[in-house]
Amino acid sequence: MSKTATATRAPAAIRRPVEHDLLLTALPHPIIVLAEDNRIVYANSAAEAFLSSGIALLKRAKLDEIVAFGCPLLALVDQVRSSGATVNEYGVEVAGPKFQSPKLVDVYGGPMPDHPELVVLMLQQRNMAQMIERQLTHRAAARSVSGLAAVLAHEIKNPLSGIRGAAQLLEQGLTDADRSLTQLICSETDRIRNLVDRMEVFGDERPLVKEPVNIHDVLDHVRRLCESGFGRGIRFIEDYDPSLPPVHGNRDKLVQAILNLVKNAVEAIGENKAQGRVVIQTSFRPGVRLSVQGSDARISLPLMIQIEDNGSGVPEHLKEHLFDPFVTTKPYGTGLGLALVAKIINDHGGIIELDSEPNRTVFRVLLPMQDRPSAPNSRSSPR
Repeated sequence: MSKTATATRAPAAIRRPVEHDLLLTALPHPIIVLAEDNRIVYANSAAEAFLSSGIALLKRAKLDEIVAFGCPLLALVDQVRSSGATVNEYGVEVAGPKFQSPKLVDVYGGPMPDHPELVVLMLQQRNMAQMIERQLTHRAAARSVSGLAAVLAHEIKNPLSGIRGAAQLLEQGLTDADRSLTQLICSETDRIRNLVDRMEVFGDERPLVKEPVNIHDVLDHVRRLCESGFGRGIRFIEDYDPSLPPVHGNRDKLVQAILNLVKNAVEAIGENKAQGRVVIQTSFRPGVRLSVQGSDARISLPLMIQIEDNGSGVPEHLKEHLFDPFVTTKPYGTGLGLALVAKIINDHGGIIELDSEPNRTVFRVLLPMQDRPSAPNSRSSPR
């Protein structure tokens, strides 16, 4: 192609995103178009408000000059350019000289179909306060169950033992027809005792014994358990980031939490196991930080574990309360499984989030890495 043709085409490439300006202006999410050198060639009204700059000023600047050095948004743009494919990132922290404080966003990035040298970014801002409030709510709910479990252990388990013992003594002098009633008493007291035993886990306030844990070993162990048991017939897909450093945590507790999440995903798929799919993914998200209540400290949560299934999804009215105790979508569920997962993740200093729609539910766990990084996990390429 001649230089004249290239020069003629370049202005058209820059003008193209502006043709639908009225439509893009009406959108509530910031949309930015970047040229090859990361120079901003278009920004809608929401992007101007997000970046605290007018379009005239933005068009004279590069993205590198608008956001802080090392911002994950820059790495995402580079990933789009190198792969030529769309990229979605959740919980990316964006900071800049004109921002009063960092902003947490979900990012969609991709090349322009007709002009792959241009990159389109769409940002959806998230409220950090909402995230913190949600995690504090989970912890408060877990503490409530802890107190309730302590009461139940003394006020219910002891009488249950007496009821069961009395039923067994009565059984000796009864006919076969009446003996079924005492057996019913015994089975029901056992069921109540098992429920109390499950709740007692919430009352364990002892600090976790932590050590460096290879999270991919945990995920492999869970997958093998599922494939040989309740997940038989389900297609499991692994998408691991082999560069992840170890997690500073308790291996047994992490196995318990991930097993609960995968079991929940399998149960959401239901009877259609032939078409069922569970994706287990890990990645490194350096832009995610969580404020610590009552201080200026911010905890980095770069290690992401994601469990995705193609089941029916979570009803809209339950999404905000799914990690609360006794909230369940299962006809015979107790509603303690996900509450226990939230407690374990909170005990590790992390957070857990849910995104759900029909045929796609994602549980996303974000964890801190250990203070002194060790050698990266040796394992795990995508299977």
